This record gives sequence, structure tokens and C-alpha cells, in this order.
Amino acid sequence: MTSSARRSPRSISVLGPSAAALVLAAAGCSPGAAQPPVPVPTPSPEAAAYCEALDRELPGTVLDRERTDPSPDSALTAGWGDGAIVLRCGVPRPAKMDDPQAEAVEADGVNWMLEQPEGSGPRFTTTYRKAYVEVTFSGEYARDITPLSAFAGPVARTVPDRL
Repeated sequence: MTSSARRSPRSISVLGPSAAALVLAAAGCSPGAAQPPVPVPTPSPEAAAYCEALDRELPGTVLDRERTDPSPDSALTAGWGDGAIVLRCGVPRPAKMDDPQAEAVEADGVNWMLEQPEGSGPRFTTTYRKAYVEVTFSGEYARDITPLSAFAGPVARTVPDRL
């Protein structure tokens, strides 16, 4: 695993009018709760290759949380802070992307669709990429989208735009 240098966020802008409200209203699990194993996606071979390249570019720390990958061990999953932030690469395209009212945010040139699953922190999935990357935050980070900036550079470098 190669850690890239920490980069300060260049920009985070809200594209959907109520995305910030959804993030601010998010409720999540309590810190320190036991984390279940993370399901490993089963992407196409092309998407898996992008995901393996992404895994090598992911940062060693995000918001002072050390990388502690979940089980089972896979280049398609990563975590920081014992499950406070979990990334899965090669996930299926969320059906919510068909909703013209779906909320989205942009972090350093990478677009992310926001979903708020009931009973958990927010989930963000990249849009317009050849592999879908999903990042889930625990309730601890439910009001903070800044961790997305830590993933924007690695995603932009390793997962091409969908043309």
C-alpha cells in the first residue's frame, strides 16, 4: 500500500440545495461500536483494475484517522478509524442515480451522489466514472463532508471519467 501525500482541500461545493441539510441532519451509530465485515464488491475485470490502482493511491490517514482496512482483506475495500470511514470500489451503479432529484456534492473535481440510508451515516458514490467508488461515514462524520477531499485526487488519478 502506497500512501500519497496529504493534500489540503482545494474546493468542496454543494451542488444540491438540500445536500448540506441532509448531511447536517444525519444520525449515525455511536463511536466505538463494533464494525461488521464490509461486503466486497464484484466488479467487472476493467473496473477491478481501476480499483486496484486506486487502492495503491489511497491515503494512509484521513482526518487524523489511520488506515485500518476492514475484513475480509481486499483491494476493493479500505477503511480509516476502525470503520469510521469505509471505501468500497467497484460497487454497482446505485438506482438513486436515475433520480433527477438526487443530491450531489463536488470535492476537488470529483462528483459524489449523496444517499442517507436509514439508521446510518451518509454514503457518497462517485458519478461519471468508469468504476463506482462508494464512501460511507459513521455518524461521527455525518456533519462533515471534508473527508471526500482525501479521496478526490486518488479517484481522479486512477478511475477515468466515463465519456
